[in-house]
Amino acid sequence: MSHLPGSRIAQAYDALAERWLDHSFDPANGMQQHRRALSFLEQKPGAWALNVGCGCNTRFNAPMRERGLEIEGIDISAQMVALARQADPAVVLHHADACDWQPARAYRFITAWDSIWHVPLAAQRPLMLKLMGALEDGGVMIFSAGGLDEPDEHVDAAMGPEVCYSTLGIPGLLATIADAGCVCRHLEYDQHPEQHVFLVVQRLPVAGA
Repeated sequence: MSHLPGSRIAQAYDALAERWLDHSFDPANGMQQHRRALSFLEQKPGAWALNVGCGCNTRFNAPMRERGLEIEGIDISAQMVALARQADPAVVLHHADACDWQPARAYRFITAWDSIWHVPLAAQRPLMLKLMGALEDGGVMIFSAGGLDEPDEHVDAAMGPEVCYSTLGIPGLLATIADAGCVCRHLEYDQHPEQHVFLVVQRLPVAGA
C-alpha cells in the first residue's frame, strides 16, 4: 500500500480545480444524497455546517442554507479555496489539511463528499473520529467512501495527476461510527456497480447529559 503526502494532493487539485466550477460540473452530483442526509435534521436556526474538502463548487450551499445553516468550508487546495471564495463570499473558508485542522465549534451538519478518501489510510480513522466528535448531539454527517469489504489504499492517476485513495472498508467504517458515539442512518451503493458508497450518520446524545 502507498500514499501521497498532503502537499501532493493539494498540488493535484490546484491543477484540477476548474473542473469543479459550477458551470462545468454536473449540478446533480450528490444533491439527492445531501437532501436525504439533511432530512434527518430538526430545524435549528443559527447552527453551523462544515464542508470538508469543500472544493470550489457551491451546489451544496443552497440546501444547507434552506435548513437555516451557516456554512464553513475547509480544503487543502489553495486554488479551490480561492475559487470558492469568489463563488460564495458568505462562506467561512479555511485553507488547511483537515487532518491537522481543529474545529473551533460544534456543527449541526458535516459533509465530506468525495474528499476524505484522499486521506492516507493510517489517518482515516483519527480524522473521522475528530469530525464526528465535532457534531452536536443529534447532528448529522454525510460522507462518501470506497465500499470495499476490507481496508485498502492505492494511488490512481485517472484524472491526470496522481492522487491517493483509501478506505477503511465497510466493517471498519461502521466500527468507527459506533466508536464515535454515532449511529448509521443510511448506507447506499449509489453508483453501483462502482464501489462508491455514501453514509449518513447521526450523533447520539451523551448518556446523562
